[in-house]
Amino acid sequence: MDKIFVSTEWLATHLSDPNVVVLDGSWHMPNAARNAQADYLDGHIPGAVFFDIDGVADNTSDLPHMLPAPSDFARMVGALGISDSMTIVVYDELGLFSAPRVWWTFKAMGARDVRILSGGGPKWRAEKRPTETSLVTRPRQTFETDFDPTRVADFETVRDRSRDGRAQIADARPAPRFHAEVPEPRAGLRSGHIPNSLNVPVSLLTEAGQIKPVADLQQLFTDRGLDLTKPIITSCGSGITASTLALALHLAGAEQVAVYDGSWTEWGGRKDADVET
Repeated sequence: MDKIFVSTEWLATHLSDPNVVVLDGSWHMPNAARNAQADYLDGHIPGAVFFDIDGVADNTSDLPHMLPAPSDFARMVGALGISDSMTIVVYDELGLFSAPRVWWTFKAMGARDVRILSGGGPKWRAEKRPTETSLVTRPRQTFETDFDPTRVADFETVRDRSRDGRAQIADARPAPRFHAEVPEPRAGLRSGHIPNSLNVPVSLLTEAGQIKPVADLQQLFTDRGLDLTKPIITSCGSGITASTLALALHLAGAEQVAVYDGSWTEWGGRKDADVET
């Protein structure tokens, strides 16, 4: 776990390291009535750059925050002052919610060293560490991508694996959404889940804004019917908490994990996608 997470103490001593870049990767659900960039301007970790999950995305897609083409990603993050050789430390203001999406994105694009701040912004603030309100800009850098397609699953792959069972599909949405007991927060989507998928609500993976111990995660996945030795595809509403689930599976020892980038926003919005309730 230490290979992915860094402590607030570690970050505090490395804030001035020229090879360390800190990213505020906060993002909120559409119905949360919060603006992550406005929150960033109200106060963030000194030197942190705001990473806009909706902005560093495929702007040709109707789906939210889909992965951009590697060349577009390189251009956008290079403009933020991030190179592929830097140590990239990501945090969010909910503790551990959207930071794993940024972690997964950079890993998929070939970044060499991506970390997540344990406890995120809430822990940093609880320890009364300094914050600043200015918009941080950094000199342009060159980001050389090395895209890893095994980390991403598209609609056709998920549809085929749902039918042939060659990969397990794990859905991180809350159980009432998975079971079609409540409507989706995005208008126009059907309720239910991908056929033959398993429900592993993201709320079960964390405690007090931090990931649970590895042994607890392993037991949870066993209890939920997942075999960590076989391929797993994670899904959620729009690929955010699916990334948290992918992170937890990685920590638990799973080696073949892909995120369904379109997730339920794509699946539930397509008439040709089968839905179970």
